[in-house]
Parts: sequence; C-alpha cells; structure tokens
Amino acid sequence: MSNTVMGLDKVGVERVVNRLNDLLSSYQIFYQNLRGYHWNIIGKDFFELHLKFEEFYNNAQIKIDEIAERVLTLEATPLHSFNQYTKHAKISAHENVTDGSEAVNQIKIQLEQLVIQQRETLEIAEDNKDIATSDLMTQYISEQEKTIWMLKSFLS
Repeated sequence: MSNTVMGLDKVGVERVVNRLNDLLSSYQIFYQNLRGYHWNIIGKDFFELHLKFEEFYNNAQIKIDEIAERVLTLEATPLHSFNQYTKHAKISAHENVTDGSEAVNQIKIQLEQLVIQQRETLEIAEDNKDIATSDLMTQYISEQEKTIWMLKSFLS
C-alpha cells in the first residue's frame, strides 16, 4: 500500500480531497451569496440582518481558508477559480435578494446542503482514518446544526 507523508492511503486521500474541493466550491458560492444578502437587504430587519449576514460571511471565509489549507496539508491543490467552483458546487448562486425572510430561508437551505456535504466528507475521511478532516467536519456540522435551528426559529 502506497502512503502519503502522513501515513494515509493515497487513494483514500484522493477521495477525501475530491470531497473537500467540492465542499470548498460550495462554500465559495455560499460566501458570495452571503455577501449579496448583506449588501442588498432592505426592510424592517435591515440592521439586525445586515450584521448577522456579515457574521455569516466572515465565518464562511474562515472555513474556506481552513478547507483549502486541509487540501494543501493532504498534498493536493485546492480549487481556486470561480469557473471550477461553479462546476463543483452543490449550491447555486442566488442573486438580487432584498427580502430578509427570503435571504434567511436561503441561508438555511444552503447550510443544510453544506451539512449534507460535510457528513459525506466526514464518512469518507473516517473510512480512510483521516482524523484531522473528520474533526474539522464534525466541528462544522455541530456549529451549523445549531445555526439552522436558530434560522428556523427566526422564520417561525
């Protein structure tokens, strides 16, 4: 069996990297959607949502960097163009949203998609004994499940 520097199977690492790059792509589209919501939101919840959307895109930006650095740690190349992102993302661009409830609902839907992708990545990482990737995905899922609950409460 051929191993990477960290003692992980190369075929397994390739599967993990592919999932991480798909996740990275989804996060990049999610991030840009969040920027759009932040810039274009209007209405009675403007002040609250404008700040919350900024918090969300700052959080997404951190995750984007962590995912890309994990790909690099696994001795691979992270995707790094919007052409690649649109081909690999499971989230679509969402444009010209000004309504707060619509934006919050879209964020909830997109976070649910990210959780699904992270669970898939977690499963593959665990199958390949990639504890660091597994830990990263577990942290993201735990945080986002709570955020989804809060978004649902806001929309109720």
